[in-house]
Amino acid sequence: MKTKRWTRSPRGPVFGVVTGLAEWRELNPQMTRFIVFLIILFTGIFPGVAIYLALALILPMQTENDIIREHRKDDPIEASYEEADDELNKEYENLKRKAKETEDRAFDKEKDWDERFRKGE
Repeated sequence: MKTKRWTRSPRGPVFGVVTGLAEWRELNPQMTRFIVFLIILFTGIFPGVAIYLALALILPMQTENDIIREHRKDDPIEASYEEADDELNKEYENLKRKAKETEDRAFDKEKDWDERFRKGE
């Protein structure tokens, strides 16, 4: 699982700070916990625990919007999103073509010169 930002994960055993870090950077949560444990152990228990608790208070809890979903073709929701995207792209291209045609008609230099020449006859 990957998240957009560092948040506290509900899957973490102690406040979810380290699990949230692992999910944010797509790391192995067990290995990340072990490394953080070693860092806390070797830098002195108090500073590491104080920083961990401060992060637990500062970091927001993970929401559904924070999770980056993988695009899967077999997922019906993803398929409906892709269909909607295709429809929007078709509509965009259609509107873009119509705007170009209108612009070409409005600013057609030859048409302008032809009309001026006919009026002068």
